[in-house]
Amino acid sequence: MNREDLLFCVRTLSLSRDAAGFAHLVRHTHPSDLIEAFEVLGTEEVLALLMTLDAPERAGLFAHFADARQDMLVRAMPREAVVQLFEHMPSDDRADLFNRLGEDAKQKLLPALAKVERDDILKLAAYPEGTVGSVTTSDYAYVSPQMTVAEALAHIRATAPDKETIYAVYVLDDGFALRGTVSLRDLVLAEENALIGQIMRRDPVFARAQWPRTQAAELIRHYDLLALPVVNGGEKMVGIVTVDDAMDIEKEQDATQLARFGGTASIGGPDLDMLASPFRQMFGVRVFWLMILTFFGMITSTFVAAQEELLSQAIVLAAFIAPIVDMGGNTGSQSATLVIRAMALGEVKLSWRDIFLVIRRELPVAAALGITIAVLEAVLAYFSKGVGLDVLMVVGLSMLVCTALGGIIGALLPFAARRIGTDPATLSSPLITSVMDLIGVFIYFGFAYAFLGDLLRHAG
Repeated sequence: MNREDLLFCVRTLSLSRDAAGFAHLVRHTHPSDLIEAFEVLGTEEVLALLMTLDAPERAGLFAHFADARQDMLVRAMPREAVVQLFEHMPSDDRADLFNRLGEDAKQKLLPALAKVERDDILKLAAYPEGTVGSVTTSDYAYVSPQMTVAEALAHIRATAPDKETIYAVYVLDDGFALRGTVSLRDLVLAEENALIGQIMRRDPVFARAQWPRTQAAELIRHYDLLALPVVNGGEKMVGIVTVDDAMDIEKEQDATQLARFGGTASIGGPDLDMLASPFRQMFGVRVFWLMILTFFGMITSTFVAAQEELLSQAIVLAAFIAPIVDMGGNTGSQSATLVIRAMALGEVKLSWRDIFLVIRRELPVAAALGITIAVLEAVLAYFSKGVGLDVLMVVGLSMLVCTALGGIIGALLPFAARRIGTDPATLSSPLITSVMDLIGVFIYFGFAYAFLGDLLRHAG
């Protein structure tokens, strides 16, 4: 079914409230496609359709909604339906939803839940946002090392409907400490009488619940895992982070770095959302960065204004200020982007070896770029403005040095950010450009005084 047909079906079912038809649509349509189609409906219309489903199907579909839509739906739901959601939602999703509830709603919800579910929610919800524990699900398959393969398969078959994944099975001792892992493939191929302790893989890769959640995503990507076990400080198994969770983490991380590098990231708060962020936050975050850039711009303009005497003797110099200083910022942003990407992929780390490696790679490229752009700028300056050799030397050398230096500085700044303990992406592209503007005018007028200083002496 294409998107237009799906939108038509959703609108039609919303008007008719056809429970059987909607249930059929849910069972034969991917949840992500349904959620996208629901964007044309209001909260009350979506809720009316959801309430026609049985509790497990409703919870399964509800978990795919964005946080903002989930919050609106929960506020509009009857209390009994909210309780059913928490009974059937995946454990990590319901812990996130629980954390977003108000204190009054939490206190009303908890007594209505079974003790096992209540304890699980409180355990996962206790981990701070941004940690591995906050994205951990407790719906994982596990067996005992004393089980035979036949017993393990029977146990998994009996508990599989409630698990997030059964392809990776975790071997736990009586104290729920992680002892190893065994794949479903290993179980199917092993002899039925073999003990799990004999076929399991020992010393598995794991994450600690207190670690930053980005570390879990990095481990999953590095070791090509379907799921990553998570343990607490007492070495007991807490749950797993699945590969789809890791993809979501990296997607959010990419969006955050993009916002930071674009100079629109908040300091110590949530990232800006074009549609959801309130005016006050949108204004406050963006004006903060613009005020910093204005400060750099004022220093640059003050220095340029102080060169009035030189500019009055060679007014043509003013025409080249912008392209020369802009080129340093542009090159610096390119280099910083490449280094930040390499850091994100784990290709380079904060070490002198990697710093020298980056410099060796960037220096010849930056020099070649500088020479190419300098020659191009000099040729264009000669034919478009008919300037003399002395001005061409100032323009060409300034462009060469600014371009090459911009590349080197841009490549080194992410390492400096890591060294002081901040995200390299916080060195936003506008900030790099402003820094290079300031350095660029010093370089430009330095060459100008070197080649055209005699104009001032003659004028004096």
